[in-house]
Amino acid sequence: MMSPAQPPIQPAGPTSKRGFDLSPKMPAEKARARRILDGLYRHYPDAHCELNYTTPHELLIATILSAQATDVGVNKATPALFAAYPTPADYAAASPEEIEPYINSIGLYRNKARAVYEAMKRIVDEYDGEVPNTMEDLLTLRGVARKTANVVLGNAFGINVGVVVDTHVSRVSHRFGLTAETDVKKIERDLMALFPRPHWCMLSHLLIFHGRRVCKARGALCHEHPLCRAYCSHAQT
Repeated sequence: MMSPAQPPIQPAGPTSKRGFDLSPKMPAEKARARRILDGLYRHYPDAHCELNYTTPHELLIATILSAQATDVGVNKATPALFAAYPTPADYAAASPEEIEPYINSIGLYRNKARAVYEAMKRIVDEYDGEVPNTMEDLLTLRGVARKTANVVLGNAFGINVGVVVDTHVSRVSHRFGLTAETDVKKIERDLMALFPRPHWCMLSHLLIFHGRRVCKARGALCHEHPLCRAYCSHAQT
């Protein structure tokens, strides 16, 4: 997939989204965050969602399947699945048991087949076969929590409601001193307060790219990377 062009960096401001009241950050903190963001864009100009999809419902399904699984594993399974069930209505007309063989290489595949089936059926029954484009509606779908909803909103619709926080985003955010929190929701709040809204979706891709390629949980290459040498606590120990 082509990565979107970098949007112009604008000042970040406090935002309130259903309990996500963001504490104001000091100008120096936001200035440091913008330097990190600029550096990530320079080093990873091709950063993008690494799940393969062509439609919003395919991205939603791939993201549901990616829980406790690798993007590589999901991408191996989804071509045959997407070919067999081209539309949400095709999933709704099937059964979880019919979906299972297409995804049995992925962990927890029975639960995920049920989630995919019920999510697609609700989309057909309640949303005229179209994936909804609000956080509130997406959270009514089985298998969808805030992280999955953020993936779909940001990548399929270009809507920045929050920041996807996975293990890579959490790890790199801590090492870069962007948060001291351990709770995923609190980490997301810190990142939302530090970075301008137009960059929230891309921020997660940039941090994931860096986490997978350099700032790894094991065998980190932080000492070899200029961005890490400047900002990463792991490289400074």
